[in-house]
Amino acid sequence: MTSPFELDDTRAYARWRQRKLDTAPRRLEDILVEIGDPRRLTLAERDRLLGLNAIANMAVYAGQSGRDADKDIPRRLGAQLGLTTLDNHWLTDDAAISPISVRGAEERGERREFIPYTDKPIKWHTDGYYNPPERTVRGLLLHCVESAASGGENQLLDHEIAYILLRDENPDYVRALSEPDAMTIPPRLDENGVARAEQPGPVFSVNADGTLHMRYTARTVSIAWRQDAAMQAARAALEGILARPTPWTLHGRLEPGMGLVSNNVLHDRAGFSETPWRRRLLYRARYYERVGASA
Repeated sequence: MTSPFELDDTRAYARWRQRKLDTAPRRLEDILVEIGDPRRLTLAERDRLLGLNAIANMAVYAGQSGRDADKDIPRRLGAQLGLTTLDNHWLTDDAAISPISVRGAEERGERREFIPYTDKPIKWHTDGYYNPPERTVRGLLLHCVESAASGGENQLLDHEIAYILLRDENPDYVRALSEPDAMTIPPRLDENGVARAEQPGPVFSVNADGTLHMRYTARTVSIAWRQDAAMQAARAALEGILARPTPWTLHGRLEPGMGLVSNNVLHDRAGFSETPWRRRLLYRARYYERVGASA
């Protein structure tokens, strides 16, 4: 079977590339879906969210739940889209949903260590890049309960577009970033010793269903890249692509009742500020399936 991600199969790549660029959205409005109750999608709403993920690996919804802080909202929404196996890690709650807020992190004493739980900007990344292969995060759902007083905007870039831009520049960059030890996350230590083992892995890989997966962070600390000339050139090229606006880089901010459902695309977050009466709260759900996998 031919694959557009096989570097020697230039014909399959050319066909896939053309289809991808012909349909790729260029504005956030192109992936925005107005919905009613996210707990009970209509057939049309569900089909639209699934269709956008099939084309662009992401969709943004604007629902009518407003500031309802029910954690069942993202869980039930995800289940309707084939997202069922949550990544239950040590920073999630009993429902395997992570409340992303500064206040909650301060209460748990985590503010200084984990950037997502602060008001600081976050560089380009995909979620779960430190997970082992058996816990690969392929689906990501973010649901906004409250936005910040100012700031907190996101940039989004389909990882398949990043792949195209990189491969068009030099296929050897993709080859290097597909090595099994391209990017290594050092072990995380706690008072008991090694809490999470060292995790090497590729940046680009292909899922069992033939779709592309990307594992990446632009962080410069607690990251070890393979030390050879090919890898350093590939890494610099990818950083250059992400540093420049592209026609396919989408910009926006989630407001109460809005959310992102995606196949774990590249995203970042601007820094933000809060007031005592306006504190940012998002719920984050990570899944081992892609959107629509079992819908």
